[in-house]
Amino acid sequence: MPDRIETRLTELGFKLPTAPAAVGAYAPATQVGNLVITSGQIPFVDGELVLPGKLGGELTEEDGVKAAQICALNALAQIKACVGSLDKVKRILRLEGYVHAAPGFRRHANVLNGASELLNHLYGENGKHTRIALGVNEMPLGAALQICLWAEV
Repeated sequence: MPDRIETRLTELGFKLPTAPAAVGAYAPATQVGNLVITSGQIPFVDGELVLPGKLGGELTEEDGVKAAQICALNALAQIKACVGSLDKVKRILRLEGYVHAAPGFRRHANVLNGASELLNHLYGENGKHTRIALGVNEMPLGAALQICLWAEV
């Protein structure tokens, strides 16, 4: 029987991907007690980086929102790989977002709303989280953005 959260994802028009492999010498997610923290997730789809570039440069704000949704899906996939089911998540605690921004781009929060709103739709009040939204000059692999999630399970 499908998990409740994965069913909700499908209803919203999304599909949970397979958790992307780490691209370095780190764990994609780790659990300590009832806390799961993901490593930074970039917009990989089927092992390929999508939407490379800088927001406010090569990429639009709408591209950034899409990239944020992909990153959130990858982070959720990492959590599922760590604990076995997204239904075990009691609450999303924190989203850390790093936006690959061209000079003058200041709509980081709007871009990260793509991820935040998806989490809120999936988990309701328990999806509301603290957040950091930062702009950075360079990003690994030239990714549009990177996020990590902290979740209580």
